[in-house]
Amino acid sequence: MKISRTLAAAAAATLAAAALTGCGDDDGGGEGGGALTVWSLENQTDRVQATQAIADKFTQATGVPVKIVATDENQFSSLITSAAAAGTLPDVVGALPLAAVAQMATNDLLDTDAAKAVVDGLGGATFSPRALELTGQDGKQLAVPSDGWAQLLFYRSDLFKAAGLGAPDTFDKIRAAAQKLNTGGVAGVTMATVPNDAFTAQSFENFALGNGCELVTADKTVTLDAPPCVETFQLYGDLVQKYSVPGAQDVDSTRATYFAGKAAMVVWSSFLLDELAGLRNDALPTCSQCKSDKEFLAKNTGVVTAVSGPSGKPAQFGEITSWTITKDGANTGNAKKFVSYMMNEGYSDWLGIAPEGKFPVRKGDSGSPDKFTTAWNSLPAGVDSKKPLGEVYPAEVITALAKSPDTFQRWGFPQKQGALVGATLGELPVPKAINALAGGETDAAGAAKRAADDVKSIQKTLE
Repeated sequence: MKISRTLAAAAAATLAAAALTGCGDDDGGGEGGGALTVWSLENQTDRVQATQAIADKFTQATGVPVKIVATDENQFSSLITSAAAAGTLPDVVGALPLAAVAQMATNDLLDTDAAKAVVDGLGGATFSPRALELTGQDGKQLAVPSDGWAQLLFYRSDLFKAAGLGAPDTFDKIRAAAQKLNTGGVAGVTMATVPNDAFTAQSFENFALGNGCELVTADKTVTLDAPPCVETFQLYGDLVQKYSVPGAQDVDSTRATYFAGKAAMVVWSSFLLDELAGLRNDALPTCSQCKSDKEFLAKNTGVVTAVSGPSGKPAQFGEITSWTITKDGANTGNAKKFVSYMMNEGYSDWLGIAPEGKFPVRKGDSGSPDKFTTAWNSLPAGVDSKKPLGEVYPAEVITALAKSPDTFQRWGFPQKQGALVGATLGELPVPKAINALAGGETDAAGAAKRAADDVKSIQKTLE
């Protein structure tokens, strides 16, 4: 198989990757194959255990042993390249974001025929067309889309109402609200600024998409320094410099600030929904009102699913995660059986691991077109306490979330530049530019140029 130069650079880590995967010693061969090693980016302990429990049901039904291996998203790029160089690829990778799918495709690590066979076997018409579009390229089905989560703007509806403010769904409304509510020990907003986390890139892209800011055009021209992107960097810079809390912010600190009642807005994924409702003890809201009512913040939080800027129209960043089957594996037959099982018999259980961040992209089957969407609506969310999201949030919010995978937008994929998006995983040029902007090292135009130049450099490595 073809291995890019990034694989060679990662070869020093092959021993660690080999120890992690433990595959390559399967007991079967050819199309049938034997035991399966499955990496899962759902790496929280409770989710790994839940995934293994579903896999054990598959084993009971088929006799094929499955080992689930927790894999960190921020380390995936180096781990998968190391495993490829060492010849110790897993048979299947689950909960894989689009950029990582593109990276694996660029490095020729995917069995696209196997993915297509799974989709065809289940029925392509039962999947969200948008999900299939985002996980396919040039007539190939790169992966089997499994579920989706949305990037959202959460805001304190009680504070907005008291201040006479409407929902913050445009750049101007967001900036005005952040300025007006940045008082009395409460920051106007809290957003990610750390340079080494994909969460920062996701937060920025959520705004950028709504302002017509694109990463690249179909002819491979990088456009991060174009006016719509400069405008987006300007907004982001204004918010984090003037109306946020001091210091670098990440996925944990932004949540903690909003949960403490110390921010009027936060950009976070839909995975926040169960925690916001007080259903997870290790991430409980801590605001003063939350002591007597742990659902206080959930009751007083509004959700914006799509933001628009002066140069664009409402758009929403969303992630489609997928199952991928690796290329040249001895266990291809069993890998296809496993992925098919996870998207059919085990699908409701898989969605139930975290329904707040697993919106179904397979709506049902040929006999019951809404089977899985209906099941998702009643799945209990949470960890230490469990409750269907529909018992906490308004029906219109739940409906919007369920439908959101059909309208997700993403950088690069419509332009068939998924390989470039995947390649940025290792360098994270946008988060680095945002961090420099937040720290006052550069202005919006400088941050845009820095990000564009870095992406152009990454682009050259793909030629």
